[in-house]
Amino acid sequence: MSRTPYEPYAQPGPRGPELPRTSGTPTPGAITVIGTGTGTGVAATAPPGATLVVGARRHLEAAALPDGVERVVLGPLAPALDAIERHLGSPEDRDRRVAVLASGDPGFFGIVRALGARFGPAALDVRPSSPSIAVAFARLGLSWDDAVVVSAHGRDPRTAVNVCRAHPKTAVLTGPGAGPAELGAALARTGIERTLVVAAALGTADETVERLSPADAAVRDWTGTGVSVVLCLDEARVLSPVQRIVAGPPAAPAGWALPEEAFGYRDSMITKFEVRALALSRIAPRTGDLVWDIGAGSGSVAVECARFGAAAVAVEKTADGIERIRANAAAHGVDVQIVHGAAPTVLSQLPDPDAVFIGGGGRDLPAIVGACARRARRTVVVTLAAVDRVGDVRDALSAAGLVPDGLLLQSSRLAPLPGGVTRLAANNPVFVLWATRPGTEGAIL
Repeated sequence: MSRTPYEPYAQPGPRGPELPRTSGTPTPGAITVIGTGTGTGVAATAPPGATLVVGARRHLEAAALPDGVERVVLGPLAPALDAIERHLGSPEDRDRRVAVLASGDPGFFGIVRALGARFGPAALDVRPSSPSIAVAFARLGLSWDDAVVVSAHGRDPRTAVNVCRAHPKTAVLTGPGAGPAELGAALARTGIERTLVVAAALGTADETVERLSPADAAVRDWTGTGVSVVLCLDEARVLSPVQRIVAGPPAAPAGWALPEEAFGYRDSMITKFEVRALALSRIAPRTGDLVWDIGAGSGSVAVECARFGAAAVAVEKTADGIERIRANAAAHGVDVQIVHGAAPTVLSQLPDPDAVFIGGGGRDLPAIVGACARRARRTVVVTLAAVDRVGDVRDALSAAGLVPDGLLLQSSRLAPLPGGVTRLAANNPVFVLWATRPGTEGAIL
């Protein structure tokens, strides 16, 4: 069945209960949200009968609106929403219609969320076009169901940077202060291999799709280029032959607190899996986080955090430890930034972490804990064997404004004896201390 350009989509079949309407709620379909034709160069045009058109300046100019139509240039969101509400007025003003012009698919990290929260989904008639991310990947001939998509538009770019560090295929929706230069500068400091693909002015005569190193992107002036999206790729892992069932980043690992045999390590210098299990539960690594593993040794904690999608930094002062961490990260297919040096001296070159794991002891432990705790955004986990240092560590955590807690973990593993019987083999007891910054519990990206 043919459909006119601005005919609302039919809603066949039974519908669920409508959301309750309060005084001043617009009539159904009073706000038409139209996405530009990112992939075809077609500009978004307001439907006939629109009495107010809202959009970015470039969208309003491209739409060639008739004289007399009221316009609102979209900048800060709240004033635009207020203008829409004033224009629609009371439920009796049923002849008024608002058109909102947006880019690509306005329901994907777009204005549909704010409009729906303010006026209710029933008031919206959404007509999307191709998302800029889909178009950018299409230009490269790549699928993107296995890409991680992150928005840095109007947000702190640190989350986007962390996702790019941890995942081989990431798409970043850019914004002022979070464009190719800022992403490139942050990634260039990690030593992790990445290629940036900068897609600008997609769907126009000025379209460009350019591959650069992070260092090259960092020194370019991108002002006025109309950057639409930046793809961050590990070229060696960008092609995945696996048929996906769920889009986005890989699912969380089926298992964690891996046995010691899953890592290469020296003598007994590895965080035992029982201790690692408790530490991971307090670190709570996730996509978008940055985790420091201080005194990493084998890097087992950093590797496990990276398996959960977090960006991980392993700090280790021994040369042979550096090689083990590198080998363990490669064996588990994750990217870990490795810093060769001693804490707290080398920490000044690193961005602030969300969580920190500190293993081992030594006389400098309270100073290291204090330096990490002052910069941790969410939590610090410390494991140690010496009871004498527990008080100093707790004091260092408290002095940094974190709330400390902890326990003594004492475990025994089943071990075989001759005759087919089993005994309990006790591990050395370990203090596991953790501390959380107030107000960060349950925070979401």
